[in-house]
Amino acid sequence: MYGNGWGMGMGMGWMWVVWLLIIIATVAVVALLVRSGGDRARTRGPVDQPPAHAPEEASASGRRSAARRILDERYARGEIDEQDYLERRRRLDEPDG
Repeated sequence: MYGNGWGMGMGMGWMWVVWLLIIIATVAVVALLVRSGGDRARTRGPVDQPPAHAPEEASASGRRSAARRILDERYARGEIDEQDYLERRRRLDEPDG
């Protein structure tokens, strides 16, 4: 009974192989997800931020250039159409007043 005292025979050996493959696949998927998330963050580039000691106008222009960069990216990805892009760009370019 049960392979003459050897437990489940070859079934036990295959069970270890299957579990090992499941663990390796899980680690590989997690590594790929982490790596792709890191690549996406690296391709965005640094956010335009003025130095901490900059005057208020420099800070406003830094925020404006960051907003313009985001607007350009959204238009390039096709998230907004040309008319919406031009209207938002016009509003960003008008002086505060």
